[in-house]
Amino acid sequence: MNLILAFESSCDDTSVAILDTNYKVLSNLISGQPEHLEFGGVLPELASRLHMKNIMQLCQLSLQQAGISLRDISAVAVSINPGLIGSLIVGLSFAKSLAWTLKIPLITVNHLLSHIFANYIDHPDLTPPYLALVVSGGHTEMVHFQSDTEFEVIGKTLDDAAGETFDKAAKLLGLGFPGGPVIDKLATSGDSRFVKLPQPLPRKDNFNFSYSGLKTAIRNYIEDQDEACIRHNIHDIAASIQAAIVNPLITKTIRKARALGISKILLAGGVAANTALRRGMYTQASKHGIEVYYPSLSLCMDNAAMVAAAAIPKYKAGLYSPLSVNANSLKGTKLL
Repeated sequence: MNLILAFESSCDDTSVAILDTNYKVLSNLISGQPEHLEFGGVLPELASRLHMKNIMQLCQLSLQQAGISLRDISAVAVSINPGLIGSLIVGLSFAKSLAWTLKIPLITVNHLLSHIFANYIDHPDLTPPYLALVVSGGHTEMVHFQSDTEFEVIGKTLDDAAGETFDKAAKLLGLGFPGGPVIDKLATSGDSRFVKLPQPLPRKDNFNFSYSGLKTAIRNYIEDQDEACIRHNIHDIAASIQAAIVNPLITKTIRKARALGISKILLAGGVAANTALRRGMYTQASKHGIEVYYPSLSLCMDNAAMVAAAAIPKYKAGLYSPLSVNANSLKGTKLL
């Protein structure tokens, strides 16, 4: 049995996981960093220091939970980009040390690709072609997969990300950080038609996304209302904001899947946990005979199991990384 030991440290969650090459999870541990909450966002230097503090112990606990030792590991996988450079370096340095010491392959993985491959953990028989929509706090991309290692980014945000828009709206409403889960919960009992908000890039031949204008419209609306009005209508306001963010994701992804003749759509990233996105994509796609896949809620957030899952096709294909490889914070368009 071949086992992948994986590390995720691209932002403020330290995670270590062990998977076999059939996508079975033997362990998947995550250590969050609540220390950032008082600052209303992630402090990069603090995140790096906490990764250094947590990663060794988390690795030991992950091995214990899986009931194995380091001698049983076949390869080490780690997120290399995009993310906070200091955080990425902590995970990569630890992974390099293990790979060198154990004399086993090192496999570096793009963080966005990892989110997509989280779907394989719940659906190990999943095969391309498919269209993947990656939606998170910092990224919004549509990716066409021809095979597990051949793909093309065919749509992306031109400015701000969908998840960032959720967070900004929640902050303006005084709902705290992160904003997506709070708005999702409030929106369940709200009327999405309450506030008329602009639809970003509505042209049918445009498969990119843009949220900067929507963020401005949300801010202008909130600043024009008194506090009592916002409190009284908070559920309707949340539902309206959520619909304005989510509806373009659903419409554009299904339209592109139909244009390409693709019968499978994968959701990925933190925003893939959003109830309206999951439900809306499934409902609308099923009208056109398109299957929709999404990870379990726990796998939508940053975790090392998804890193291991993304490393499995590269392990099978012998696509290893040299120990001289460096982390980088930029995403670019090359996911391998």
